[in-house]
Amino acid sequence: MKEKDQNSSGPVKEITLNDVCREIRDGQDAIQACAVLDLQSGLVLGVSHKLSGFNDAYVEAIAAAAVDLFRGPTVNAVEHLLGGHFGKKVENAINELQVTTNDGFTFLSVVPEKRNALFLMATDKSITLGLGWTLLRANLNKISPLCP
Repeated sequence: MKEKDQNSSGPVKEITLNDVCREIRDGQDAIQACAVLDLQSGLVLGVSHKLSGFNDAYVEAIAAAAVDLFRGPTVNAVEHLLGGHFGKKVENAINELQVTTNDGFTFLSVVPEKRNALFLMATDKSITLGLGWTLLRANLNKISPLCP
């Protein structure tokens, strides 16, 4: 997506998923991190966080864990069992998850128009679960156009 200042004749700035993640993160004090992940490869497509000491290794480990929650081998095995039990194919059935830790909440959703993209939003506990889900879902439309 390209953005151009209407009063400028300068170059067009390409908006990235990192930019959108930063905008979302900065939009609410409780949001500590946002990321967009590729559910097929596990790659981080975009990320922004304000967690001191977090480096690429932490971000990649969290991405791998998130992808496993949605598309990992155990999840695939359960979907296969359910499909056999109900007589229909069950695949990629998990669309949203919320994880609570001692320090915060993590909201995760498959991007509706881009089924191989996962949006992750981590917050502190000053936010309510309802507001967390509202913010995550309200921002999916900002993520979708930039996903492959």
